[in-house]
Amino acid sequence: MSEPSDGNAGLSTLRTIADYQFGAGTGTALFPPTESLTVKRTSSGRPQQVHAEAGRIVSFGIDGRFTLGLEGGRRLDAALEYPAYRVVVDDESEPFVRDEKNVFAKFVRETGPNIRPGDEVLVVHERGEVLAVGRAELAAAAIEDFETGMAVNVREGAPAAE
Repeated sequence: MSEPSDGNAGLSTLRTIADYQFGAGTGTALFPPTESLTVKRTSSGRPQQVHAEAGRIVSFGIDGRFTLGLEGGRRLDAALEYPAYRVVVDDESEPFVRDEKNVFAKFVRETGPNIRPGDEVLVVHERGEVLAVGRAELAAAAIEDFETGMAVNVREGAPAAE
């Protein structure tokens, strides 16, 4: 049975998917029931992107998984216990990550212990600020052990505060 495509429909399903992908409670953190969100859909009615006033929260892939937008990354950062789904970098990497350059293993200071290749992750500065969102290319242990190789394929970087 398909859900009506009035823009609000389907958010409970999207919350369930987020809880599955990122952990219990993250669906409500990403898509608060009290907030007016815009769900952009394909011509067939499948959810494609979810936006808030502050920006894109997620895109919904045909594989049934979310890819994070910067706003979604900020919401997850507030909801998840540190260091879950985080790849931590320092001052040296910050300008490159903000400029949407990929994160390489040798520049990573810390990782969430359960990160697997393909997971959506937050790239955060060691002081805690979300710098970017992207897809992990390596498992957490490999990111911490390797001196070479791409750790995170960065999708969207946060502009530096003026």
